Amino acid sequence: MLASTAPSVRRLRSTARAMLRFPEPESWLDVETGDADFPEAARAFFPYTAFDGLDLSHRVLHAQAVERLEEGHLGRLTDPQITARLRARYDVVSLLNQRPRTKDFQAALAVLRPGGHLLVECPDDPRAELRSQGCTIVTTARRSAHIPGRVTTRLPPTVNGPLTLAARALDHTLALLLAGTRFAKAYRVIARKDREGTDTSAP
Repeated sequence: MLASTAPSVRRLRSTARAMLRFPEPESWLDVETGDADFPEAARAFFPYTAFDGLDLSHRVLHAQAVERLEEGHLGRLTDPQITARLRARYDVVSLLNQRPRTKDFQAALAVLRPGGHLLVECPDDPRAELRSQGCTIVTTARRSAHIPGRVTTRLPPTVNGPLTLAARALDHTLALLLAGTRFAKAYRVIARKDREGTDTSAP
């Protein structure tokens, strides 16, 4: 099993529990998943869900290899080829520890099935943008933010030893420094896809 990085498993499970009010999804995509810490934590509550992950780092492929993910996708969700390939495939898409832009929401909604749910945690209130994309806001909360492992998750999976330890120490330091800033609190919003948004697969 891969070593855990920030955020804590306890905090990740708190986020996953927010989805327990809905039927267990068949498929779930975690965007910018890194080592797939969130899918690994969420599986405690959704054992029959197929978790996929997407990330710019090759660590997503390693996470698939060690069976933290059913499928690992390398790249950006806003890449038209990825969006087209994953279109209407997921019941849940999670966007955590990010500052999503309009095109990020459009791409996430494109890969959701009708009636699927978007789970967002970000420092800025995303509700107006989500409503403009044809979503119904189901729940909103203000929660402690997940400070991502900014350095550790970008290391190649083959890197071990002193470099990995140094990266984890830097991640921990960043988490402490950000604890008193605007990044310390995040909006947690669950939105339901009620209509088709902008088609992001077109060139």
